[in-house]
Amino acid sequence: MAKETLRRSLSSRQMQMIALGGTIGVGLFMGSASTIKWTGPSVLLAYGLAGLILYMVMRALGEMLYVDPSTGSFAKYGREYIHPVVGYLTAWSNVFQYLVVGISEVIAVGTYLHFWWPNMPEWIAGVVVVVTLCIANLTSVKAYGELEFWFALIKVVTIIMMIIFGLLVIIFGVGNHGHPIGISNLWTNGGFFTGGVKGFIFALSIVVASYQGIEVIGITAGEAEDPQRNIVRAIRSIVGRILIFYIGAIFVIVSIYPWNKLGTMGSPFVETFAKVGITAAAMIINFVMLTAAMSGCNSGIFSSSRMLYTLGLEHHLPKSFVKLSRNGVPVVPVLTISIGILLGLILNYSLPVLLHTSGDVFVIVYSSSVLPGMVPWFVILFSELKFRRINKDKMADHPFKMPWFPISNYLSIAALLVILVFMFLNPETTVSLLVGVVFLIVMTIIYFFNNRPSKNIDSESSNVVSDLNED
Repeated sequence: MAKETLRRSLSSRQMQMIALGGTIGVGLFMGSASTIKWTGPSVLLAYGLAGLILYMVMRALGEMLYVDPSTGSFAKYGREYIHPVVGYLTAWSNVFQYLVVGISEVIAVGTYLHFWWPNMPEWIAGVVVVVTLCIANLTSVKAYGELEFWFALIKVVTIIMMIIFGLLVIIFGVGNHGHPIGISNLWTNGGFFTGGVKGFIFALSIVVASYQGIEVIGITAGEAEDPQRNIVRAIRSIVGRILIFYIGAIFVIVSIYPWNKLGTMGSPFVETFAKVGITAAAMIINFVMLTAAMSGCNSGIFSSSRMLYTLGLEHHLPKSFVKLSRNGVPVVPVLTISIGILLGLILNYSLPVLLHTSGDVFVIVYSSSVLPGMVPWFVILFSELKFRRINKDKMADHPFKMPWFPISNYLSIAALLVILVFMFLNPETTVSLLVGVVFLIVMTIIYFFNNRPSKNIDSESSNVVSDLNED
């Protein structure tokens, strides 16, 4: 009996928007105040440097995907080119990251809907969104791709309009009585590097986290139409576009507004739209942030469900996790992640009541996803080193090789390690980093406990019996 496989239904336009949507999140629309406060206008360089690291990671991933475009790609590469435990940790890190992100985005949805319906309980909106997105993901991968395409398009159009309006204010003084604002705010108010080298690297650690999610394109590889052509096209264009959107939007923000005043105002997007005479600015940006949050949750369900499917294929989860619907969707993984997000949503609203605290119990957990979110990047950069040695025969006519290999790999790995060290030194990110470390240690112990020699012998025997029964 032939094995069921995932359907290759995602088009090039959908893949490009999925990758864009995965990285452009709510944080950008809220003004990225947390990064700007550490280093001032030099945050532009932080986004540029993080983008360069990101470009190298994506080129390394693209090189491997061209040869082996499979679902759960970087988890598979970690298992094959480094060690089985690395593939296991990569898959679970991705599940943890997107489960936590999905929960946070659903919580945000309730907050944004409160703008229009202040009397509606926020958790109700979250439940409706999770159920809706779960149904979309269960329908087909094409339905997920189309939904994500439109979610991402709304964000992209908004950013482009923000940049255009901002340049009108900066160059022509639109909304400022005809007096061009110029770009003097980039060096006044304390200079360009307001936080020194230390503040710059602190900001860089938060900036890097904002780029997390672009690697979702590697998870879509197993369900992409004409994967070689479409993956190369998507990766070639995606990094440049993200850099333009991020750096362009941040440039407009820190040019128009003094960097040290951003913490006292609302969303710079709202302020900029209002400045050029768009009276419904708050309503527009609220709607965009709503779709951005839904996009984040949608990507979370898709990405983490495919990683659970990959874990099922590798016998780390029950066989039910690899069974597909008639439309080629892994039903149990999609339902598992959706239920996990719902439980997180319920805990977020119930724990503060039960524990008699007004604090947001989810903040530390959410920020703890940053380290697991970086695991795929390390795995991609390390995996490609061995991938080159094993696939020498395929490199001669390979159209999408990693530039400056292997120096670019080592420099990118070193930069990511420096960022992690400064995350540990920064009091605001120490706890979240340690939670991520504990998660990885616990999952490593679980892996070796489940794969101890005596258990493997029993497992192999049961697999032989199972195969005989199926025959």
